[in-house]
Amino acid sequence: MTGKIAIEEHFAIEDTLRESTEYALPGQLNVFERRMLDVGDERLREMDAHGIAFAILSLNAPGLQSIFDRRKAVDVGRRANDALASAVARHPDRYAGFAAVPMQDPDAAIAELTRAVTELGFKGVMVNGFSQVGDADTIVYYDDPRYRAFWATVEQLGVPFYLHPRDPLPERVTFYEGHPWLRGASWAFGVETATHALRLMASGIFDTHPKLTAILGHLGEMLPYCIWRFDHRVRKRPRGIPARKTFTEYLRSNFFVTTSGNFHTNTLRTAVAELGVERVLFAVDYPFEECGDAASWFDGCEIPDADREKIGRTNAAQLFALK
Repeated sequence: MTGKIAIEEHFAIEDTLRESTEYALPGQLNVFERRMLDVGDERLREMDAHGIAFAILSLNAPGLQSIFDRRKAVDVGRRANDALASAVARHPDRYAGFAAVPMQDPDAAIAELTRAVTELGFKGVMVNGFSQVGDADTIVYYDDPRYRAFWATVEQLGVPFYLHPRDPLPERVTFYEGHPWLRGASWAFGVETATHALRLMASGIFDTHPKLTAILGHLGEMLPYCIWRFDHRVRKRPRGIPARKTFTEYLRSNFFVTTSGNFHTNTLRTAVAELGVERVLFAVDYPFEECGDAASWFDGCEIPDADREKIGRTNAAQLFALK
């Protein structure tokens, strides 16, 4: 399929590059760093070679969320967004941007998101999991009441927020000790991000802000395949959850999922069956994943061509008001 729109494609600036290098493949660090910093020729060649017409770029994880010094997070976020805006201005027919925002300071996050959307023309915001605030050991999730004004701003601006993974802090999750293969994208990313998403649903923010739109990568961070049992058990012991609806209802009405880094047809079919084809979007997760792997799978997977067109292009064009 040509004309695909990919929406979880990462870049870095020098200040954030080292945050992601642990996820480079063995022996590929130089290639990984080059691709992460590149927003020009090599990235565009990869896109052209695999039928990707347009990409929404976002700062690499954990990005600002691991900068526990508030002032530094604000500064790095502004410079990262300005760098991305420059790349988009050079290639406006190929790129758009997700804002990086310093969630360590909710007021600053609101200000930077507003600037990024209204002045820079960004299409949404990506937050890379929990934020470390004040020191390396203090973490905050976004169901915390301090973020209510932030969520109101996201809804008012009418842009989606993409909840992207990061690894849990090792000292807080001891069951990964001695098993490094459980960390990162293989398992811990999904567990961490799905849990964060459930916290957001439970908090009631989607009741207060029903037009709020969220995006999860990797075909939903396992939630489409677990949500029935989750609701089933919660109904038996609700334990004072503030949310007014079932978690399944929030997943189907407030969330989109992308194919980033999860190139498996049966998993895709399950996501479509649970959420509806209109809520599934194509993504690669470049440069953590290869454009060729994502595109060759998606272009050839056994789904109806009408669904392929929606997932590959139409849904994103409508969600982000792309031409």
